[in-house]
Amino acid sequence: MTQRSTPPMWFRLPPGFHDVCLDDCDRLDDIIELLAEDHEAAAARRDLDDLMRLLERLTDQHLIHTSIGLHPEQPTGVAGSVFSLALRPTGQHTPSITVVRALLAMERSPLLRCSEVKLLSLPSTAPCGLVAGTLSLPGVDVPLFQARVALAHAESGQLVVADLTSASVQHSAEYSAILEGIAHTITFINPVPPQSAPVSRIQELT
Repeated sequence: MTQRSTPPMWFRLPPGFHDVCLDDCDRLDDIIELLAEDHEAAAARRDLDDLMRLLERLTDQHLIHTSIGLHPEQPTGVAGSVFSLALRPTGQHTPSITVVRALLAMERSPLLRCSEVKLLSLPSTAPCGLVAGTLSLPGVDVPLFQARVALAHAESGQLVVADLTSASVQHSAEYSAILEGIAHTITFINPVPPQSAPVSRIQELT
């Protein structure tokens, strides 16, 4: 579970995701060595290079968290993905309108061939929606799959934007499901209440 500031936020990533920054490529390369067969490691590294270039493009997008997902792929190999979380000012204090406008802007992006748009019903009851499709970026040779969640934070007037992007477009349905699952864990209230002090047995007797 990870906490970030402005506003405080908690969320949970599933197994296989590793928090990263742009200086972590060597560490991730070591993980690929453990997950992939020798003849598959080179292809996995190429995918990792593509994903790290994508991460560089995201550095000015109000990011507060980034992780890379590395999951074994049958029969051998590794499927890689980038998860990013950003907080963006909106100037709009009606949460539902903020989310709808964000979803429409994503769906109409000339870079995205949209395949899925839907509203999500979260335990937090915060307005939220998901857009997914195939992403084409200038300078990136391979097609990418991207699922994006927009979630309004009513008190701060900011928009939480969570992206899950991968060159493994054949796993698009699985990645959409993963991001939707992550969205269901996002909360602005600490899910682990502080522990109360233990009761003194001497005090119980007085």
